[in-house]
Amino acid sequence: MARTFWDSTVGKKTVMAVSGVIMLLYLVVHVYGNMKIFFGPDDFNAYGHWLRTVGEPFMHYGWTLWVIRVVLLVAVIAHAVSAYQLSRRDIKARPSRYAHSKPRASYATRTMRWGGIILALFIVWHVLDLTTGHVHSGGFQEGRPYENVVDTFSTWYGNVIYIVAMLAVGLHIRHGFWSAAQTLGVGSRTRDRALKTTANVLALLLTAGFVAVPVGVMTGLVS
Repeated sequence: MARTFWDSTVGKKTVMAVSGVIMLLYLVVHVYGNMKIFFGPDDFNAYGHWLRTVGEPFMHYGWTLWVIRVVLLVAVIAHAVSAYQLSRRDIKARPSRYAHSKPRASYATRTMRWGGIILALFIVWHVLDLTTGHVHSGGFQEGRPYENVVDTFSTWYGNVIYIVAMLAVGLHIRHGFWSAAQTLGVGSRTRDRALKTTANVLALLLTAGFVAVPVGVMTGLVS
């Protein structure tokens, strides 16, 4: 039954929609946490420590954070695999030759596709930069996220990578939110306008919230 559902186009679209919602909820919480950096190093570092102690004493130190990471990893993989397989299925369903020159995919589809690739590469860099410190530009300090963030956004390439990725996030949310709503049966002719407005507002707020951090460092507001 599960295999049949996964093999169907509807099943893959549903997996994409559900995994997308999981990632969207994470982004909303993540951008809210990021805003704490504007209250200074003590507040932001305390927040970073709290993330590792959530659920204690039932959960050991850092376990809740790892559960969240595993859920996100599964969501990202499910989303990417579903998107790739749906894309391949769509290409195979189209005729190999066209009577006139015409793009194979719409603007929204191309944006989602390339945005997804950019975000996948960004996630790897972001983890290696601010979680493990393997590609961190300065001296990575364990348990000092404020100082590590300032280090990263004190470099031109750190800002470029992050801002480009966040613009991709915004476009991905703008196109993906409405699509997910249709797949999950939330959309309708009377709700389309409200859903599209919600998608635009969410995309704008999340992009602005994430970009505010590197801009804060560049302008000296965060230092």
